[in-house]
Amino acid sequence: MIEVLIVDDDMRVARVNAAYVEKVPGFHVVGEAHSAAEALRRVESLPGLDLVLMDHYLPDDTGLAVVQEMRRRGHQADVIMVTAARDVSTVQAAMRQGALQYLVKPFAFAGLRAKLEAYAELRRTLDGGGEAEQAEVDRIFGALSVSSEPGLPKGHSPTTAELVRRSLMNAEGPLSAQEIAERTGVSRQTAQRYLKLLERTGRARLTLKYGDAGRPEHRYVWATRG
Repeated sequence: MIEVLIVDDDMRVARVNAAYVEKVPGFHVVGEAHSAAEALRRVESLPGLDLVLMDHYLPDDTGLAVVQEMRRRGHQADVIMVTAARDVSTVQAAMRQGALQYLVKPFAFAGLRAKLEAYAELRRTLDGGGEAEQAEVDRIFGALSVSSEPGLPKGHSPTTAELVRRSLMNAEGPLSAQEIAERTGVSRQTAQRYLKLLERTGRARLTLKYGDAGRPEHRYVWATRG
């Protein structure tokens, strides 16, 4: 079993993430932490720890600072960042400090499952040991880039697709591309492109809102909503 520590400042989010992890075969949650100090104590007390799901925004420090201190103390547990931090500088710092994956909140179970399954595949590959030819090296690195949204057309981001999908799923009624853009932080044009993709694949339905004049406004609703 792959032993996992969940680090998140929000206890409710930590519990949800822990429940998600437990649903993926081969993974077991061995603890939760809600601050940087608690995370380091947990890491010290779990010698068999394999993986940390690390939030970045913690009340007493950042998740990346925890990762840095873990490495300074000689702890080699792997890290997947699970955070709302989307600025490029944080993502870049996470890469430089050895985070294997970076999952942006909010996300659905499928997004986390894809990351965990990719990590498990990486572990299986590395456990074989020995020397690696170029093809094997490519397979090792390829295990880390599995898309959380299989079948996306070229040029589409799995992270953006997940943000749009999640916003539409959580909406109480139909939303326009502009409303999706405001909720996700992407441009209206980008939101429209991903909404049309969801419509084409049958995951969203297009509705029309007629005003007093002009063309009707295109609005989208998650397909399972009545």
